Amino acid sequence: MQNPGAASLALFTREIWANPRAMGAACPSAPSLASHMAAHVPLDRDGLVIELGGGTGAVTAALLKHGIPPWKLVVIERSPTLAHHLRQRFPQLRVVQGDAAQLAQLLDHDRPRGVSSIVSSLPLRSLHPTTTRAIAQQLETLLQPGSLLVQYTYDLRGVPPRLLPHFRRRSTRIVWGNLPPARVEVFERE
Repeated sequence: MQNPGAASLALFTREIWANPRAMGAACPSAPSLASHMAAHVPLDRDGLVIELGGGTGAVTAALLKHGIPPWKLVVIERSPTLAHHLRQRFPQLRVVQGDAAQLAQLLDHDRPRGVSSIVSSLPLRSLHPTTTRAIAQQLETLLQPGSLLVQYTYDLRGVPPRLLPHFRRRSTRIVWGNLPPARVEVFERE
């Protein structure tokens, strides 16, 4: 029987070879990065928690371990292969295969429940500027003032404010235990 970590790494490697720009990372997120991201998601707020870029499921597992109930977590993954993997690994979750640039449409029937937090593993700095603007507009549409966006980046300088103009940075920290090290930033919707 194959080790689940090795299986995830093999799947990630196949996906990065197929579409390196879409993956935005050289390795799957380490447990330390995933746990640090999940720890910023409040457990006491109403509304859904949306994960963007579920990948092989490292952050998804950390969000569940943190205490996010499965009925409250929706995972968005662009890659059909990775979305299938996530559905197999987390059958209790709603996994939506689609593009974050159309997030409001993907969540259309969930919108009455509202969104309390978004946890993003999307490579905002390496995406085409038009795509990044479209995603930022979706985040602005779905998150109410005071709602949180947890985002990481491999650029240790952080996410430039111009990429998320309607968000205020609440905290930032480098997670050195990830390969490569990553900066986790928590933004609040203004």
